[in-house]
Amino acid sequence: MQLFKNILYSILSIQEAFLRKRLSGTIGVKNTSKSKTHYYSGFTVTLSSMAEEEKANLEAELTLLLKKFDYEPQSLLKYIEQQGTKVLYIDNAAKILNPIGENEGFIYPASGTKALYISLAAEKSPKLKTDEMFILSKGNINKYYFIYHFYNWYAFKHNIAGLDPESQNLLKKFLFENSDTKTLQLSEIYKLKDAISRDKAAIEFVIKLCRNYEGTKQALEKIQKDGSARL
Repeated sequence: MQLFKNILYSILSIQEAFLRKRLSGTIGVKNTSKSKTHYYSGFTVTLSSMAEEEKANLEAELTLLLKKFDYEPQSLLKYIEQQGTKVLYIDNAAKILNPIGENEGFIYPASGTKALYISLAAEKSPKLKTDEMFILSKGNINKYYFIYHFYNWYAFKHNIAGLDPESQNLLKKFLFENSDTKTLQLSEIYKLKDAISRDKAAIEFVIKLCRNYEGTKQALEKIQKDGSARL
């Protein structure tokens, strides 16, 4: 499925190779939480079993919301604004955000020079502290890419571990700055692990959604064509 592959390569920022390399410094660090591993077409997704119930509840709520708004980004963006999060549109958003390690979509709260850069680029007003926001290019929005960001925004608003600004900054640092986990404090290591788990959970959710949606779409097309849903 080409759409499935596009999702993987556009939003899968962390793969198993990254985990093995970037978290090699955590070997020997005691972590008593149990985990479950899921396999999806070439990569594995590992989540703490202690967070499984929380994750299931979150995704059940998300699924209901997505169905309510018919999975349409523009309808979801109106809902996001109603919850107090700014939605801003700028030309070439990805090009402007990439130098600071951000992608267009959901942007976490920032401070200092990063906040100054974001506020000048998106709001044309200098600030040393910015709240969470969505920054998007003008034009059509890829549905599945957007749902990945919607997942992260919704989890952030519900204070899910790993989606706080500190954890996300650690994640971006180790993605873009070639840093070593050996320089981290123990608490920072766990924050980084939480951030990685949340990112993979968001990706897993989008992949399942894509499979279900595309499968249903194919079944409906089959029914319309010859009155049968045998695939």
